[in-house]
Amino acid sequence: MQRKWLVFISTAFLLLFSLCFWVPSSSAATVNKFIIINKANNRLAYFENGSLKREFKVGTGRSQSLTPEGKFKIVTKIVNRPYYKGGIPGGDPRNPLGNRWLGLNARGTWGTTYAIHGNNNPSSIGKYVSSGCIRMYDNEVEWLFNQVPINTPVVITTSKSSFDAIAVANGLKGGKGSPSVPVTPITEILKKGSRGPAVVTLQKKLTSLGYSTKGTDGIFGANTDSAVRKFQKAKHLQVDGIVGPATRKALGL
Repeated sequence: MQRKWLVFISTAFLLLFSLCFWVPSSSAATVNKFIIINKANNRLAYFENGSLKREFKVGTGRSQSLTPEGKFKIVTKIVNRPYYKGGIPGGDPRNPLGNRWLGLNARGTWGTTYAIHGNNNPSSIGKYVSSGCIRMYDNEVEWLFNQVPINTPVVITTSKSSFDAIAVANGLKGGKGSPSVPVTPITEILKKGSRGPAVVTLQKKLTSLGYSTKGTDGIFGANTDSAVRKFQKAKHLQVDGIVGPATRKALGL
């Protein structure tokens, strides 16, 4: 009887000790994950803890403007999403969305319009063929789907830089000896023809919101003017292409 009592006390003590020092697996195994898509070569890179783990060939928009550029997040994850436009159920071999859908919060949408997804036409992967989404082979998007949680950052760009350089430029990875880039506050009115650091800040902000200026060269040209007007229209501002106090406030600049 005494021996059984000692065993009980020992077991209870060990259980209490383990509970005091137990760390939930979700916090203990936190991994920094992000995705970069480069439309210049139609490649997708998957990073874990700052290291490039896998690279994939993808299909993107038929024209430069169709697939949005900027920094987004995965906000929905759907297995066998139906193709509502064509009335095709999820899992059907005719479904052009494939077997996995990773929805993005791009251009004011919430994972319903733009996504990284599979496809039932493998020959389209690697080409400029979509209406804006990023296409992958079904088996590869299925693998990616299992790796990334909701809120995983996704950067979409058109760049000649390496994936590592793009990651550093977007604050997703620290660069060795990389100098910090100061943010130039905008206090002036910017419009077509304006030049300088304030225009670079504007271009980066617009691009991060999904309104591509097709570069951050510090020159307020036709592409930046078009991006400003699209932003103003989306925010129900006066659509004049001029970045004054109201537009700056809406942009958070």
